[in-house]
Amino acid sequence: MRLRRIAVQSFRNAESAQLELNGRLQFLLGPNGQGKTNLLEAAGMITALRSFRSADIRHLIRHGQREAAIGVDLEHEKEGATQLTIKLKPGAKEVWLESTKVARLGDFIGRFPTVVFSSQDQQWVRGSPAGRRRWLDLTLSATDAEYLVALQRYHRALAERNALLKRDASDAELTSFEYPLSEYGAQLMATRATGLQSLARELAVAYGRIADDAEPVGFAYAPQFVSSEATERGEVALREKFESTRRRDRALGTTGSGPHRDDFDFTLHGKPAKDFASEGQQRALVLSLRLAQAAWFFDQRGVRPVILADDVLGELDPVRRKRFWQAIPEEAQVVATGTTVPDSTLGNWQIFEVAAGKFSAPDDSL
Repeated sequence: MRLRRIAVQSFRNAESAQLELNGRLQFLLGPNGQGKTNLLEAAGMITALRSFRSADIRHLIRHGQREAAIGVDLEHEKEGATQLTIKLKPGAKEVWLESTKVARLGDFIGRFPTVVFSSQDQQWVRGSPAGRRRWLDLTLSATDAEYLVALQRYHRALAERNALLKRDASDAELTSFEYPLSEYGAQLMATRATGLQSLARELAVAYGRIADDAEPVGFAYAPQFVSSEATERGEVALREKFESTRRRDRALGTTGSGPHRDDFDFTLHGKPAKDFASEGQQRALVLSLRLAQAAWFFDQRGVRPVILADDVLGELDPVRRKRFWQAIPEEAQVVATGTTVPDSTLGNWQIFEVAAGKFSAPDDSL
């Protein structure tokens, strides 16, 4: 997939901007705080209508404005020349594919894949389980519509059970929501387990390219319940767990166990990377994870994701930095940001200078 034009209106600090993208390598150049990352954020919205920086739409709308808009023209391996329009209002998002409004998120998510490399990714190694779980859910949802449906239904059932717990509902009422909670929860666990196995293979390949096969890496999935190969057995185990923890959950007013508490760890030499990996190894791990995600999307959907790289290579040594760029498929479009011009040996970059939310006419090459 290639982005050919991106336009934003009242998005973050950009009042109005339009960039015509030529070739496969674009670079947004300028000091920090000028709006380079904002444009990557807008481009990344086309994958799942989510920002990689903020869950609050209000933060995406320019101060003093009531709505923001993003327009993208792209070339797609399966859908050909396509135009997308995204409109953002407080509490509401709309997306239009050509002149047709998309009614269901499940019909849209993952069709136009991008992979964002951000400095915030480093928190996946040592940060909270919620961030890792969110990344995994988004990755799997983008390639598996059944997973997305199961995830949505699980969280609806979870919200209903939590509401019942807060008003001290009867066991019979709780049971009525524990059945779907267990059914969809078991489906989530089974898909997460197999998905992480596949992603681990891609992670190992990517890390080997960056770190010269220096250390074996992988994932350790840490569900609260060990899901067997048979989803039905996982469902029974979940249902029994929900029943056995009702007293505790009533006291807390929330469901304390289940797939919404799952986690996974990065491993290095079979040990948790958060405890044993150096800062450089951790940085190489999260970059490799994004490369693995891009490879996963392409394998699953047959669409090459656009790489959005937000000034993420500063902490890598020169050798690993060069290997990172070499690890990106030659067919992939890369839109990157930085405060200094990129290495010209990597290819011909289209340069946009960025200042106060404005983007200059680019040089055609570097």
